[in-house]
Formats: sequence, structure tokens, C-alpha cells
Amino acid sequence: RSTLLASSAASDVYKRQKKTQYMTSMALFLAIEIILVVTPLGYIPIGPLNATTMHIPVIIAGIILGKKAGAELGFVFGLTSMIKATIQPGVTSFCFSPFVTIGTISGNYKSLLIAFVPRILLGYLAGLIFEIMKNKGHENSGVLAGALVGALTNTVLVLSGIYVFFGNAYASSLNVAYSGLIGLLLGVVTTNGILEAILAAVVSLAVYKAMKPLLKK
Repeated sequence: RSTLLASSAASDVYKRQKKTQYMTSMALFLAIEIILVVTPLGYIPIGPLNATTMHIPVIIAGIILGKKAGAELGFVFGLTSMIKATIQPGVTSFCFSPFVTIGTISGNYKSLLIAFVPRILLGYLAGLIFEIMKNKGHENSGVLAGALVGALTNTVLVLSGIYVFFGNAYASSLNVAYSGLIGLLLGVVTTNGILEAILAAVVSLAVYKAMKPLLKK
């Protein structure tokens, strides 16, 4: 009986330690996200859209802490994008915030779908793909694949949401023909989107390798 009690106590201590480590790591990633969003490093204006580095901590959190953590930090990413669109609105900010009106065009609940769903899936898929590939013995490839798929998922879903939910309004705000909008958005995917994905993959692998000795401990 005493052996069972000791084993149970040790198990409880281990669980508390793991929970503390998880919360500490999440706090670190959250701090990084906040630093990025309040400095020019997080969102880099390129034409009507912003290139971003905000996706990188989300991907790394999903890979290191698991898909749940990736989804949670992805939610934070979505929240910051909505807040930024609300307090620093541009001509297309209605796509990301229901509280923004530009001329006669207003955001709505669909803005929340664009702001949150792709970012949550970004972290979740990065963690899920890494988990699957790591279990098959492809650890480094899993980091790269998780980062690439997560980043491209975010880009494609955000731009698809803009086209489906706000296509005419978005084209009008940019003074482009609606018929040419899909070409414009595909251009963003093949330039900004791919560059963001490659950057995320390179940084994620470097960070993972640097932290691997600590993860084993």
C-alpha cells in the first residue's frame, strides 16, 4: 500500500511539473506574440495586405508543445489580427474585424471566421503533421512539413475567405475589377504566402534543433 501511495504521489508531482512547464512555455510564446504585434516585426505592410511573422511562434508552439497549444496560440494570433484591424484600420480591415466600417463597407461575423479559423488551424495542423511524421521516424522532415502546411493553410484560407465572403467589397476597396481579384489573390499566395511558409520552415527547424536537448530532459 505504501508503495502505491508513493507511486501515486510521484505521479501527481510529475503531472504538476508538466503542467507548470506547459504554462511557462505558453507564457513565453504569448510574450513573443505580443512583442511582434506591438512592433513593426509582426505585420509588415505590403500593398493592401500585411506580410506577417506572427505565424512562426504559433507553428513552433504546435510542434514543441503539441497541436492543442498550437491551436491556442493560433487563437491569440487571430485575436491580435482582429484588434489590430480595429484600432489601426486600413482600407481592407473590414475583412478581419466586425467593428470596422470603411466607407459604406462594414465587417461582420464572417470577419471573425477569417481572423480566427485559419490561425487556429495553422497551429493545430503544424502540431498534428509533426506528431504523425515524428511517430514514423521523420522528425526533422516533420518540422518542415508541419511549418509549410500550417503557413500555407493560413494564407490560403485567409485569402479564400476574403474572396468568398467579401470579394466584391474587397475588390471595390482596392479599385480593381472583381473579375481580376482571384488573379491578384493567387499572386499573393505564390509570392508572400510561399515566402512566409519557407521562412517559417527554416526558423522552426532551427529553433527545434536548438531546443531538442532541453526537450529530451
